[in-house]
Amino acid sequence: MSSLTAAKAKRRVPLWDNARWIAVTLMVIGHGILKLIAESDAAYSVYLVIYAFHVPVFVTVSGYFAKSATPGGRQMKGIITSIVLPYIIFETIWSVIHWLNGGAFKLDYSSASWTLWFLLSLAVWRVTLPYVVLLRWPLTIAIAVSLGVGYFGNVDSLFALSRTLGLFPFFVLGWSLRQWQVTGRWLTMRPAVLWRWRAAAIALFALVALVCWFGVGTWRELKLRRFLLYDESYASIGYPEWWAGGIRLGFMLLAFALVFAFLMLMPRRTTWFTGLGAATMYIYLLHSFVLYPIRESGVLAGPQPWWVLPGMIVFCIAVSIVLSMPFIRRVFRPLVEPRAEWLFRRTDSTATGTIVLPKGDNR
Repeated sequence: MSSLTAAKAKRRVPLWDNARWIAVTLMVIGHGILKLIAESDAAYSVYLVIYAFHVPVFVTVSGYFAKSATPGGRQMKGIITSIVLPYIIFETIWSVIHWLNGGAFKLDYSSASWTLWFLLSLAVWRVTLPYVVLLRWPLTIAIAVSLGVGYFGNVDSLFALSRTLGLFPFFVLGWSLRQWQVTGRWLTMRPAVLWRWRAAAIALFALVALVCWFGVGTWRELKLRRFLLYDESYASIGYPEWWAGGIRLGFMLLAFALVFAFLMLMPRRTTWFTGLGAATMYIYLLHSFVLYPIRESGVLAGPQPWWVLPGMIVFCIAVSIVLSMPFIRRVFRPLVEPRAEWLFRRTDSTATGTIVLPKGDNR
């Protein structure tokens, strides 16, 4: 192992890699059981519990590792190669798949297919974060933007704008956690104190699960599931009233609490799945191709035997494990992590002397 590789490995904190992998696995499960929730109250309850916090966790973890300083050339190139290019590549692939399934062929990069909205949102979050954190109360401002955007029906899924603004508080929360140096506090917390916090976290998740289970009929009628997606205006969900933003605020505050509870429950040591946490983008971008045939074939349509729900959960966990494997990363690296050195200029200035990249940072 080179000294550079060793240094990078040393900087990785098992707590966060554990959180990454479990969060993305919950996402796979949520997508896997989606077709079951119409007919199964149990599936609907599991779905509600997962969606109450798993996307906020994923966004929070992304925000934790985001840089808020003025971006250098390397960071700007990273946004292009790790976010923009994969989005273009996978959106093109999905356009071809839709065409092969009998649909009209069109390349519409303004409307993200299935899970690709996250890449668009992540690009915007990373670009805007340095500006937002210049303000005195970035988290409060992000919450206000999220609540306010729900009142505008013309802010929709075009370029994933509704989700980008709706979920932005969680990205800022992740950045804030780093400023609060919570990792050091968690890692040095005495076991007796840690387990008291973990007991409270378990109690919170148990309470949420019970509320979802016993109130499942009410939650269906109130269409509260759609609030958890952060991609629609309140009026389009069926809540044109002035107080509809309070529903989003309530779910957001609950998600904040569940994010903390989730992170508190994460193992602080290296586990069998810690190494898999470095492959979350592969899982995120590739799992939909595995689930797509199941989703579109109709095999999960209509009432299902009781064992289908746990069977799909186990299957989704297996999918997440397989897609984390090194051979998957070797095969799909050109798509998920394109290097594209050919795309970038070799110098840091133009012929007229206009600086394009920070001096000495055009790697």
